[in-house]
Amino acid sequence: MAQRTTLKVNGGTKAVEVEAGTPLLYALHDEIGLNAPHFGCGLGQCGACTVHIDGKPVRSCITPTSAAAGKEITTLAGLGTAGKPHPVQKAYVDEQVPQCGYCVSGWIMTAAAFLKETKNPSDEQIREALAGLKCRCGTHLAIIRAIKRAAKDMAQGSVA
Repeated sequence: MAQRTTLKVNGGTKAVEVEAGTPLLYALHDEIGLNAPHFGCGLGQCGACTVHIDGKPVRSCITPTSAAAGKEITTLAGLGTAGKPHPVQKAYVDEQVPQCGYCVSGWIMTAAAFLKETKNPSDEQIREALAGLKCRCGTHLAIIRAIKRAAKDMAQGSVA
């Protein structure tokens, strides 16, 4: 039986009707119509589905929609805009990271949460924070460059 749930997504409120236990990813994608996050593995292992719930990165493919009710959910679309991108989004463009772009949402969302907590991270800290995320295009070195650039930009005051 479907349950009506109200979600706070990207600064707005959306009501969805989903079956009990429906993953948040499906509510965001199928019910609300967001293009990101993406379905990757369905097991919380690849990270393509990562969103922020109350500022923390969460794998939405294994998080029940009911667990996100009443909490602030941020997706890639709510992180920044084309006119004012988040520093990680801007750094991804500047470093020409995306190839296919399928996994980008998860990497950016994870990196944004990490950089909010960790200023001036080392390569080792970046690798550790991003462990478990998958990119089949192999842009890992460009991703690390982009995150270092974003950290530097954030330290200089272009904080989103």
